[in-house]
Amino acid sequence: MLSGLVIVDKPQGWTSHDVVGRIRRLAGTRKVGHAGTLDPMATGVLVVGINRATRLLSYIVGTSKTYTATMRLGQSTVTDDAEGEVVSETIAAAVTEEQIRSAAQRLTGEILQVPSSVSAIKVAGQRSYARVRAGESVELEARPITVHSFEIHDIRRERGGRVLDVDATVHCSSGTYVRALARDLGLALEVGGHLTALRRTEVGPYGIHEAHTLEALAEDFKVLPLAEAARALLPVRELSDDEAVELSFGRRIAATGRNAVTAAFAPDGSLVALLKDAGPAARPELVFAARGGELAE
Repeated sequence: MLSGLVIVDKPQGWTSHDVVGRIRRLAGTRKVGHAGTLDPMATGVLVVGINRATRLLSYIVGTSKTYTATMRLGQSTVTDDAEGEVVSETIAAAVTEEQIRSAAQRLTGEILQVPSSVSAIKVAGQRSYARVRAGESVELEARPITVHSFEIHDIRRERGGRVLDVDATVHCSSGTYVRALARDLGLALEVGGHLTALRRTEVGPYGIHEAHTLEALAEDFKVLPLAEAARALLPVRELSDDEAVELSFGRRIAATGRNAVTAAFAPDGSLVALLKDAGPAARPELVFAARGGELAE
């Protein structure tokens, strides 16, 4: 059975669910999922798992992400991005490059961020964006995030200098909303702001250099094998033959000595299990090469 990751370069206008649907057809299987939604307006890296590799997705979702973005200062929108109605405009001509860089620096590190009201966060069992579209006013609670870096590359004055377009690269923790960063950058400068373009270039260890367009995948379906995907994602433990057999039965082996989930590989290079230390032993979190039962799918 074909199992592995497909690193997709998601096109603009497609939902992540649309991409999963296309990969299901190309792979000929229903067991397909993705590791973190990209908004329809965004492009770039969407990690898709097929068959047994869907079990890796929960470990990928929490990894850090890198984005290139364009943020417009001088306009605020209801959605904090270019797809929403402009709700306020303030001439940004007096804003200096030094002020923009200083504001970006203050939004770097461990901070509290209020997600955009049109995010997919559930409020009383319903997606926040659905409540907003139904005309409700939604206020979400601030959440701790980490912005590892917020680098400003270019600042362009548009519309006669009334608005400023800022090109930036953001490296951040999972759960960070870049459109909320654009909003907060504008708030810090007292002119408002929103996101006009977004491209995800990295999800954990998987980068845009290994991503494939849907058109290219239709011609040549490239899959990152399960073992290779796990080696890139997690710390690695090489097993003896006896350890591989024990794990394949779901039994514990000696501890890895790491405070992290570890990918365990048989001498032939196949992925046997994901391990986690529990005292003096390592217990299998997931077994991929099971004996005494069906192979994990």
